[in-house]
Amino acid sequence: MHDAYEPVPILEKLPLQIDCLAAWEDWLLVGTKPGHLLLYRIKNNAGTNRFEVTLEKSNKNFSKKIQQLFVVSQYKILQSPSGEAQLRMCVAVKKKLQLYYWKDREFHELQGDFAAPDIPKSMAWCQNSICVGFKRDYYLIRMDGRGSIKELFPTGKQLEPWWPPGGVCTQKYALNWTDIPIAMEHQSPYIIAVLPRYVEIRTFEPRLLVQSVELQRPRFITSAGYCPTPMITLPGYQNPLRNMKDDVEGDKRQQIHHIQNLYAFNLFCQKRFDDSMQVFAKLGTDPTHVIGLYPDLLPADYRKQLHYPNPLPSLSGAELEKAHLALIDYLTQKRSHLVKQLNDSEPSTPSPLMEGTPTIKSRKKLLQIIDTTLLKCYLHTNVALVSPLLRLDNNHCHIEESEYILKKAHKYSELIILYEKKGLHQKALQVLLDQSTKANSPLKGHERTVQYLQRLVLSWVLKICPEDGLKIFTEDLTEVETLPRDKVLNFLKEGFKELTIPYLEHIVHVWEETEPEFHNVLIQLYLERVQGLMKQYLNSLPEGVPAVAAGKEEGDLGEFRNKLLCFLEVSTSYEPGRLISDFPFDGLLEERAVLLGRMGKHEQALFIYVHVLKDTHMAEEYCHRHYDKETDRSQDVYLSLLRMYLSPPDVHCLGPIKMELLEPQANLMAALHVLELHHSKLNTTKAIDLLPANTQIREIRVFLESVLEEEAQRKRFDQVLKSLLQAEFLRVQEERIFHQQVKCIITEEKTCRVCKKKMGNSAFARYPNGVVVHYFCCKDRGVCPTEQ
Repeated sequence: MHDAYEPVPILEKLPLQIDCLAAWEDWLLVGTKPGHLLLYRIKNNAGTNRFEVTLEKSNKNFSKKIQQLFVVSQYKILQSPSGEAQLRMCVAVKKKLQLYYWKDREFHELQGDFAAPDIPKSMAWCQNSICVGFKRDYYLIRMDGRGSIKELFPTGKQLEPWWPPGGVCTQKYALNWTDIPIAMEHQSPYIIAVLPRYVEIRTFEPRLLVQSVELQRPRFITSAGYCPTPMITLPGYQNPLRNMKDDVEGDKRQQIHHIQNLYAFNLFCQKRFDDSMQVFAKLGTDPTHVIGLYPDLLPADYRKQLHYPNPLPSLSGAELEKAHLALIDYLTQKRSHLVKQLNDSEPSTPSPLMEGTPTIKSRKKLLQIIDTTLLKCYLHTNVALVSPLLRLDNNHCHIEESEYILKKAHKYSELIILYEKKGLHQKALQVLLDQSTKANSPLKGHERTVQYLQRLVLSWVLKICPEDGLKIFTEDLTEVETLPRDKVLNFLKEGFKELTIPYLEHIVHVWEETEPEFHNVLIQLYLERVQGLMKQYLNSLPEGVPAVAAGKEEGDLGEFRNKLLCFLEVSTSYEPGRLISDFPFDGLLEERAVLLGRMGKHEQALFIYVHVLKDTHMAEEYCHRHYDKETDRSQDVYLSLLRMYLSPPDVHCLGPIKMELLEPQANLMAALHVLELHHSKLNTTKAIDLLPANTQIREIRVFLESVLEEEAQRKRFDQVLKSLLQAEFLRVQEERIFHQQVKCIITEEKTCRVCKKKMGNSAFARYPNGVVVHYFCCKDRGVCPTEQ
């Protein structure tokens, strides 16, 4: 952080409590609790932070109570809200709003009073409306003669409502304060908030905490009450953040961009590494210039070409590790961005940190530097991340540089991964040979060499004859079946992706694998094939010829789409919530409906069948598959279908399904068909409530007759069941009375069959044959003790 402002007291030990403030130019207005109005002139002594304060006027009888002050400098008056060509004022009197306008040095009534739903606590003009803050809510009241009221949002229970000038949302992301603000002021580029114990200064772009000023119980803020101090001093520039404004002129934009780079550099010098990297990422600064801020990460000859405005900070120990972690986050983000643009024909255009410094425009060269730098950073911070980086298919690490640093760090296992991914098998085998005889080496012995050669041979077999090569992983042998399937899958995905589907089909259908991840991957692979083939199929269709039904297409498309649909319906191990985002909204709707059904979102699934695919048979089949009267979310699935026929929802409420001219229409005939065939699976009352008011009894006669007949059968069944249960109850009661007639009398002479002592007043146990023992002596309830 830096000191954007310096707190300087200008008026102390005032004998009256201050209730509000207003300021303009060199003037400060103070409203006090007893109703006094004080006017001060404040002059700043040139070149210092000393102020000369003079009380110019005071009015002890201004008002009984001053709650709010507002200065309209252009009219030289003191009042509440202002307008533009015409000054308007809104006054809150209990639950009424009164409007006035300023003319000939007087306020005149503008129009009649407006009724408010509650007593206003604060107000602000917003064009031709007034934003009113009540005790718990904000409302927007239009001053257009009608006085229409719109509720905005609640304020919570902790503080009184407070209005922001203008009332227009200008930021997409909110500022996060360390406490709840009491008041705010915007003084570009800063936003200043009064918090319960201090004043906090932040910036919008980037969203940073700039300064925190501790004050005792601050309450009010006014823009003339704070004077910003120079934020940082950079060569040739002062107050750089003041220039971060939306000026789109070429030279000005370039100057602002340069200042922002200097600001990011200054943050780095202050050792605010995360904040610095965020600014550099947003500015698009050449990553090599950012990497050059760190010691020993760039080649020495290239590093000499880079120049910086000030000497770089010396970093070591924990500070260096923290700096490396911030750089890792920055480079990971840059790497992802560059990989996506790798096939673009236009060169990249990174900006220099300092004007005149050379930049690298080749994306491949940038990726090589970034990956090599990440490798170095991982070696400093988290060695476990080195291997995953080197195993990436698009790993761009510089071979010679990476080879050097891995050998220097004695990371020979990782070095072998580098060689293997780059196809340098002879070098990898030489390292394995050298390390196999070293006592303390993790590569000691011949096992790793055997494994490496096996992978080489395996790759060769799979390339020459993929079908026979796949038998290595699918042969019906115990040793093969117990191979680690996740590792086999990763191996095939890396080098033989066309074999992943046959392998997964084998372990799922033949070996009955139930791990969700394998099922998820198989569905994703089916989906990739279907989408690729679907694009070709649609492009080949003559104009005006509709596509055939799902899974009925010819050739590979029909085969794989049928596989996808069948697997989605049959498998119970995949995770629909993770997969559904992969399925498009404007195609593969049958598959999407199956996934929605697995997620229990029956209404959305039925919407697709009924109103998008317009297939009532598929909708009823769906209900047949999912109906379950024992579970809450599936017992009303037929009722959902009935609702979909009679009261179709708006297309936008069930997800962004992009279909042109999609207007859901009610279908009474289909609804009556559902009533007749599936009356036993419907809640009769709810079903009747869904029917239109003009439905004729004759239209639902069959439904009602079926329901009444079924109810009569259920009643007769329940009566018979009741009679049987009553008879069973009487039999059990009779048996209970018989067993309760048996008595057990304990006399003073009665002894325990086990310990031979008198029973006395101890707890006892009685066996069915009448033998009585102490409860403590009853070791086995099923074995009665015998006479000794």
